[in-house]
Amino acid sequence: MVVEVVTSNWRDDYLNKLRDYEEMGIPEYWIVDYLGLGGRRYIGFPKQATISIYQLVDGEYQVSQFRKNDKFESQIFPELDLTAGQIFRGYRE
Repeated sequence: MVVEVVTSNWRDDYLNKLRDYEEMGIPEYWIVDYLGLGGRRYIGFPKQATISIYQLVDGEYQVSQFRKNDKFESQIFPELDLTAGQIFRGYRE
């Protein structure tokens, strides 16, 4: 598992690292974009704080996205009981 926190160089996380981790067979890749910096094609419009969890399925990543009060789901941590908003508040405090 790999977790990346997005900075102003968000293209690395959404393009380069995503491709590299998929090729390496990393089972789960989280992109925590707490400022909504990523491109619209990655986090939608209007841009907002988003946690994208990429899970490897048959050698390719499938993405699930979580915002605000969405409870996020992880295959690696199935017992995790947090919402995206709880994670984002931790970054702002």
